[in-house]
Amino acid sequence: MRYIPNIITSFNLASGFLSLVFTARGDIITASWLILAAMIFDFLDGFSARLLKAYSEIGKEFDSLSDIVSFSVAPALIIYNLVSTSLTSSVSSTVSGNLQIITAIMLFFPVIMPVCAALRLAKFNLDPAQVTSFRGLPTPANALAVISIVIAANYSDSPLLNSFISSPLSLNIFTLVLSLLMVSRIPMLSLKIKNFRLKGNEGRYLLAGLVAISFLVLGMVAAPLIIPFYLMASLLSLLF
Repeated sequence: MRYIPNIITSFNLASGFLSLVFTARGDIITASWLILAAMIFDFLDGFSARLLKAYSEIGKEFDSLSDIVSFSVAPALIIYNLVSTSLTSSVSSTVSGNLQIITAIMLFFPVIMPVCAALRLAKFNLDPAQVTSFRGLPTPANALAVISIVIAANYSDSPLLNSFISSPLSLNIFTLVLSLLMVSRIPMLSLKIKNFRLKGNEGRYLLAGLVAISFLVLGMVAAPLIIPFYLMASLLSLLF
């Protein structure tokens, strides 16, 4: 029974690896769904560990190593794919040297994401204060921010979202913001619920309500709002 959480973590890692494979093939939609599957396995391995009381230092490290692949390298490669595709369609092979340098810099930005994610996870593993709350954006939230835009743009046909994912500048600013949030010390809400009382869960219920209402009103196009709502609920929960 004690190996069950690690087996589930293996599925997280496998999903992250397959996401990389599909992104390399140019299928970022399937890659995004695989990252979502990795998130589900990431939730289940922690849930099963708590349920079975099967905690271990190896499991903790294994989980973090899997998260680096699934929630930082995989979404960063999706960003790279989007930026590269956009630049390829807009920049000819005969451009000036200065423009080629700018293009190379634009393609470098996605590298920042896995570096910051690795730093964030290393600090998380060494910080006992991050048991009931987080400091900095969790890596699964980082991944969700990326795939929510890709999935929403694909299934909603929103001109705004399609314009966003085809803009290298917007994507790189987005990448930089997410990366800096991961290594920040901003208090973030943990979604682990110990009880269903309102007291102590105000931020979680606020987040659930905002997400539910936005999806009812806007449909799939509301997916990119999940992380902004999460940030809002995290900051507001400090007031409760």
